[in-house]
Amino acid sequence: MGVTVAPVGAWFLAWIALAPLWVLVVTFNPIQNPKSKIQNALLWGIAYHGIALSWITGIHPMTWLGVPWWPSLAITLFCWGFISVLGGIFVTIWAAVMVRLGGQKPWLRILIGTAVWCGLESLWSAGPLWWSSLAYTQSPHNLVIVHLGQLSGPNTVTAAIVAVNGLIAEGWTNRRGAGDTEKILSALSVPLRFVNKYLAAATGLLITLHIIGFILYNRPIVQPPEAALKVGIVQGNIPNRLLRSSEGFRRAEENYTNGYINLANQGVDAVLTAEGALPVFQRNLMATTLVAAVKEKGVVAWIGAFGERGRSYTISLFTLNNQGEIVGRYDKAKLVPLGEYIPLEGILGAIVQRLSPLDAHQVAGAAHQVFDTPFGRAIASICYESAFPEQFRYQAAAGGQFILSSSNDAHYTWWMPLQHHAHDIMRAIETDRWSARATNTGYSAFVDPHGRTLWISGYNTYETHAETIYRRQTKTLYVRWGDWLTPLLLISSGGLWLLEKVIHQVIYQSK
Repeated sequence: MGVTVAPVGAWFLAWIALAPLWVLVVTFNPIQNPKSKIQNALLWGIAYHGIALSWITGIHPMTWLGVPWWPSLAITLFCWGFISVLGGIFVTIWAAVMVRLGGQKPWLRILIGTAVWCGLESLWSAGPLWWSSLAYTQSPHNLVIVHLGQLSGPNTVTAAIVAVNGLIAEGWTNRRGAGDTEKILSALSVPLRFVNKYLAAATGLLITLHIIGFILYNRPIVQPPEAALKVGIVQGNIPNRLLRSSEGFRRAEENYTNGYINLANQGVDAVLTAEGALPVFQRNLMATTLVAAVKEKGVVAWIGAFGERGRSYTISLFTLNNQGEIVGRYDKAKLVPLGEYIPLEGILGAIVQRLSPLDAHQVAGAAHQVFDTPFGRAIASICYESAFPEQFRYQAAAGGQFILSSSNDAHYTWWMPLQHHAHDIMRAIETDRWSARATNTGYSAFVDPHGRTLWISGYNTYETHAETIYRRQTKTLYVRWGDWLTPLLLISSGGLWLLEKVIHQVIYQSK
């Protein structure tokens, strides 16, 4: 499962990669210690999340932050190990439930296994650490199945993957009980002794889900001229190790100002910059050459800089109108633990400050924000927030007509931005919105509502590019109702489990 995402991108393995663990967990073996099943799940979870999130190792070395080489390595390994073990615990909880249900009917076990997995992903995504949902294994390669996210968000895709894997696993464990299927195949001289109703159901479900996704994928995108918006992006390509220095700021101001002028001369309606494009506070932003260029050219700009909140600060995206005035601000609501804020600051703050000069006074923006622009309301996202679909769903439901994603992934390995782009594609599909994404070093991109990448930048390159996107006011089922599938799965599976227990108890008492 770990190689389904970038850099390998073997997305098709997701449809079978969970099945072996399922077999190990649910198969009855009087000799095997139940604890070994839990250990298998722990190792599977650590392997999946550890491989998928191996890009975290790119933060080492942090000598540019003043952290010595060995402490930097220790911090990196701790972060990588912590998130990997957390993923292992997630799968362990799922396996513990499945072990407890080992005696249930296979169909009920599949339903409960799917419901519990989706429920756990929902619980995990409600916290500060979230990235590696099973759903993102399908983006950007299998856009047809990703369109199921329009129905009930990414958990729709996750449920599909778990259910298909469960059917395959149950087909394996019940391969000797194929009954009439085996007789028919034998009469037809078909040497497929492992084919049974569960494998047939897995195949049928997989095909049906892709047909539904294909129908959604092929819906025409209405593009009225009055809704058109020509947006330019500037990829400044300023290494983070330079960004805090006077030389780095000079280069950032020069690159983003020149990029803005170049795009303004091309006749764009607005220009989007990366997260923290200009590392200055709001009070100093107005004195920059970029703002002076906005006042001269009269083209709207969305500039990444720092907002102020008392003695604390926020990572923010500012809207400057054609007069060079700040008329909108969005504050990053989902911060990266340790990287952008310190969990349990009262306990760990002093320790972390000894290891790194990271500022402990960065604060998150409000949970429910809207981002109004001269072109109507937009859906704003800053970097890490791309992994949180609820952020996008709320803003789309509140009237957001297009997505502006501003990011800086320069401090990780090169495949992290590819995974980040995969998340942005999912958010565009789920909300049925056009998306413009500007990053510091790559990958910047434009994406249409069907998740098709219209243009993507190079990596570690300075680039400018303009595309026409369209404002939309449609509302998918997911935008209207949120993730309704997970509660439905949990309630229905729990109800059927209780009913099964009652029936079993009645039969036992009657005997």
